[in-house]
Amino acid sequence: QVQLVESGGGLVQAGGSLRLSCAASGRTFSYYAMGWFRQAPGKEREFVATISSGGRSTYYTDSVKGRFTISRDNAKNTVYLQMNSLKPEDTAIYYCATQTGGSYASIRSYNYWGQGTQVTISS
Repeated sequence: QVQLVESGGGLVQAGGSLRLSCAASGRTFSYYAMGWFRQAPGKEREFVATISSGGRSTYYTDSVKGRFTISRDNAKNTVYLQMNSLKPEDTAIYYCATQTGGSYASIRSYNYWGQGTQVTISS
């Protein structure tokens, strides 16, 4: 069992930055690839970024490439999402999750999820 707790969300103006954190319980954190997803009101949850268990491989959805950076610190059982040049369309609840296999962009490839953190970008 892994428990995930996201933090770092908030309200910022367009062009600003936020850094999300996802703290994991349990000693198996370093075994998992990790992902960030987001869900805007009235929309389906969508893939944002993923990082391999060792942190050497990362993938992003096209809309955040060059603006967001995913990283992890296995000693701290924490994965991060640095978000720069934020846009109003980035407004959503952001979730982190542990990946069990399959396509990294598919929700079905993830089993444990956090409760989410709200990110709101004003124009």
